Order: sequence, then structure tokens, then C-alpha cells
Amino acid sequence: MLRVVNRVFLGLVGLVLLVLGGSVLAVGLGAPAPSWWIHDSRHDVLLSNAERTRWRDDGWWWPVVIAVLAVLLLLVLWWLVAVLRRRRLTEVLVDTGDGEGALLRGRALEDALTEEAAQIDGVDGARARLRGHHSAPEARVRLALEPHVDPGTALHDLTTGALTHARTSAGLASLPAEVRLRGVKHGAERVS
Repeated sequence: MLRVVNRVFLGLVGLVLLVLGGSVLAVGLGAPAPSWWIHDSRHDVLLSNAERTRWRDDGWWWPVVIAVLAVLLLLVLWWLVAVLRRRRLTEVLVDTGDGEGALLRGRALEDALTEEAAQIDGVDGARARLRGHHSAPEARVRLALEPHVDPGTALHDLTTGALTHARTSAGLASLPAEVRLRGVKHGAERVS
């Protein structure tokens, strides 16, 4: 969800800036101003003295300006925190059976999952990341497959091998996984 909001937000901001910047540039280079443009020629200033001081004496002006800028600042800060926030799971809660539980480093489980996935026949490279809650982790696995490998077979081997071993070794009831497969680029082979 956050990725969609991020892309839509950046796309809209980019589109608005492109339209406004292109219009300013076109009018500044002498092109006729569009009908919706607020100035008539390239010698006009963006904000005249009258436009800048029009609402200065009104009591509502400064509170509205400050409120809009505060809301914009909060939205930008929310977006920045959401983009920079760590999404990796640092610890996984392992049920030890005695009611206490133990904490397993998320990086250790990721490394074990990555190493076992990389040993699957036909996998050129693997990378695993854990996300979610420490009591209900989710795995994101990326596999780089060699050209001769059937993706279905590689996915089956990953599911029955590495993911099952990671789930049982951590004592998890389930370990949902998102697996992304990509082919390794290779040169053309000579046929004779």
C-alpha cells in the first residue's frame, strides 16, 4: 500500500512541477501564454507587490497560510519516515514449548534461508528478507535462475526445502513467502 501511495504521490508532484515549469519556461522564451496562465508576457513577475500584500491585513490570512504549511510539513515528514523506515525483521519469536520462548536473530534466519535457497539446483543467486511481526514473520525471497531451470521446479524445491526447514527450525506455525524469480542473463550458445 505504501509503495502505491509513494508512486502516486511522486507522480502527481512530478506532473504538476513539469506542467508549471514547462509553462514558465515556454512563456519566458517568448511563447504565447496559455489561456489558463496567470501572466500575459515574459516580462511579468510571478508575484507583484499588490498580489503579495493583498491579504496581509485580513485576520484569516496568516492562520490559513500557517495551517496549510503545517499540514504540508506533516505530510512530507510522514512520507519521509515511511520511506526511510526499516522494514526488516530484527528478531523472530521462537516457541520453546515451556511458555517462555526465545528470540532468534532475524538476520541469522535470513542467512540460513538464503544459503539453503542458493544451493537449489539451477539457482545462480538467492536473497531472503524477513518482514512482518516477530511472532508471525513473512519471507521475501528472490531467486536468480539459470536458463535451463524450470521455474516451477525451482519454486517447488524452495517451498519443500529451504522454506520448510526455516519454518520448522524456528518453530513457526506458518511462514508465508513472496518469491520473485528472474532469469540470469547469458550469452548466446553456439550450435553446430
